[in-house]
Amino acid sequence: MAQTQPALAAPVIKRRSAGRPLVSVSEQWDGTSLPALVRANLPGADLAAWIGRNKDTVDDLAHRAGAVLFRGFEVPGAEAFRAAMSALSPSVLDYGERSSPRTEVSAGVYTSTEHPADQHILLHNEQSYTTNWPVRIVFCCERAATSGGRTPLADSRKVLARLSAATVEKFERLGVAYVRNYLPGISLSWQEAFQTNRREDVAEYCARANISVEWVTEDHLRTRQVRPAVRTHPVTGERTWFNHAVFFHVTSLPAEVTRGLLGSLPAHDLPYNTYYGDGTPIEDHTLAEIRAALDAETRSFAWQPGDVLLVENMLSAHAREPFEGPRRILTAMADPISDFETYGSTV
Repeated sequence: MAQTQPALAAPVIKRRSAGRPLVSVSEQWDGTSLPALVRANLPGADLAAWIGRNKDTVDDLAHRAGAVLFRGFEVPGAEAFRAAMSALSPSVLDYGERSSPRTEVSAGVYTSTEHPADQHILLHNEQSYTTNWPVRIVFCCERAATSGGRTPLADSRKVLARLSAATVEKFERLGVAYVRNYLPGISLSWQEAFQTNRREDVAEYCARANISVEWVTEDHLRTRQVRPAVRTHPVTGERTWFNHAVFFHVTSLPAEVTRGLLGSLPAHDLPYNTYYGDGTPIEDHTLAEIRAALDAETRSFAWQPGDVLLVENMLSAHAREPFEGPRRILTAMADPISDFETYGSTV
């Protein structure tokens, strides 16, 4: 059952004699409310310490807005970012069942997805295809790109509200089927995805995660899993569009890549593809409807060094623009859904 959202708690902050707060909280700024903004107004402010004193404020703001940008705090690198993560949550996760390449910088802290700089990364909710996804994903800007490189956001509650009743009903009834082929030289290897060299480990993981496994050849693994398309946030009780139905669909790749794959591989061997849960294709007009809803709700901001972005993964999708110049964004995931007592009844 949905919980009534309390009024936003007043942050615990000290004020200078001139009356300006050391830290200001804005639910509307620069023409947007996604993300909300928490800004330190004096240099040297410790983000981990501020979060520790204002955890309820941060939680309320994140649930209301869907994402929170912390700006102006002293966050010089991975260690300070990890300290802020510890203040946000005791449950910082490793990156399992991987779908993209990352490098671990320190315990629980990774580089953001290492796709080529000239490529878009489409809007998605982190690891929505798994059974134990992070409820929160957090980013830290060590170095902003020379141009581009924003991390667009879209409110998944509002995306769901834009979809037709017929589309939502069909996805809720059938779910989304994710079919992956781990093909040497074409996609992420199964060894990288599952962080093991043992087929037995893959079999054990997939059995626990309700993933069907087929070894086509010794190096070619095919998996299939069916997941809901709509989930309910375990704290707010809100229904959201939470899936990778469009993100992993073959038509979401650049047109020339889609043509090349479809011209060289049978459909069942594509590195990624999605279907309705019964295996039938998702119609072109339905894919277009979902993309239009995502586009209509997309918001973005320009990164500044030291920025930390908290994303409520079940309430907001995130993406990445192409960019030029050096860019280094760190990321960490927290709060596995299995930690919530409401898991069995609300999601």
